[in-house]
Amino acid sequence: GLKILLFTSAFFTLAASMFLPIYAVFVKEIGGDLLTAGYTYAAFAITMGLIIFLISRWEDHVKHLEKFIVVGDIIRTIGFFSYIFVVTPIQLFIVQIILGIGAAIEFPAYDGLYSKLLGRGKFVSEWGMWESMTFIVTAIAALIGSYIATFFGFRSVFVFMFLASLIGSFISFSLLKYHRNHLKMKKR
Repeated sequence: GLKILLFTSAFFTLAASMFLPIYAVFVKEIGGDLLTAGYTYAAFAITMGLIIFLISRWEDHVKHLEKFIVVGDIIRTIGFFSYIFVVTPIQLFIVQIILGIGAAIEFPAYDGLYSKLLGRGKFVSEWGMWESMTFIVTAIAALIGSYIATFFGFRSVFVFMFLASLIGSFISFSLLKYHRNHLKMKKR
């Protein structure tokens, strides 16, 4: 279960981190400025923060956190795909809200399930593995995204982001199978 979560997270971290370091450059390319970059990123963060505040209380009472992870991943994949078509700041604003909704649905469930699956007495090392993976993948993705944008343009970055998130979504579907198998083993 932890391996599935780590692989899913790695692909979504790859997708997001390819773009974050060059976000403001893209905003300028579509006619925005630094304030536009701030407003559109704030739209993502506010959407995510408000929905997490509301949905996390509900997710506390849900048995199948995997379903929220899968739904959040699908919404985020749609958001990453939508970047391909963004040509105005308003469109970017909408995409950022979509990504905020997907992340808000997924993140509390992900953290809850990850914590639930941790081995006894290995909390620090298991969370350390997640943190380590996140920073290493972020570094690699930042370099890859910068190179792709420089030599092939932003649309190519968005295609790679979409493909990485699509792989992550397919991996997250494995959580549903893992959960079913885990339930069968418990019943025995």
